Amino acid sequence: MRVRLAPSILTADFGRLADQIAAAEEGGADLIHLDVMDGRFVPAITFGALVVEAVRRATTLPLEAHLMVASPASQLAAMAEAGAGRLIPHLEAAESEPGGATGLVAAIRELGCEAGLAISPGTPVDAVAPLVGSLDAVTVMTVHPGRGGQPFLPEMLPKVSALRELLDGNGFGASLEVDGGVKEHNAALCVAAGADTLVAGSAVFNERETPARALAALRYRCR
Repeated sequence: MRVRLAPSILTADFGRLADQIAAAEEGGADLIHLDVMDGRFVPAITFGALVVEAVRRATTLPLEAHLMVASPASQLAAMAEAGAGRLIPHLEAAESEPGGATGLVAAIRELGCEAGLAISPGTPVDAVAPLVGSLDAVTVMTVHPGRGGQPFLPEMLPKVSALRELLDGNGFGASLEVDGGVKEHNAALCVAAGADTLVAGSAVFNERETPARALAALRYRCR
């Protein structure tokens, strides 16, 4: 299984955003991860559709928008129009939308996008299990959502393993993504638990090394 690497621009230098994305693409990134936060579902506010549109112009890589927002249904169309090919709202927010998570997934598909759901550390596998057969991606948060640079929570790895067993045991094709605190020293643990996609922010965009060198180190650990 080839593990896909998804740099998150959350810790990129926004003054050189196009250059940073280009460096990640040239360095072997498989897709770009966009953390959209609204100051309601999580305390932080990051960016909206205009930045997603700018990123779309800067790269040919697939874009996924991780919607850490209180009302994801209201933002789906704008994110799709801006160029995000995969939309990943949080299950915790989706459940309060009209039609619940099922309705939200259907709305994403109607926009022609791939549909995912993210689950926070406090949300058990059982909460998302009935939906995984209808998803293109399941994102397991290995930090508490809302802030970059947090330490990885290794106690989330059994959740990743349980989802991998569920996906494989039922022949479901959803990607299993780990997001939060992913670094060179724990990337192999995530892959061993069953993740096929790793989201990495500060491990890729930092002042210590180039994105290409950081991605190469992560790729080596994922072999």
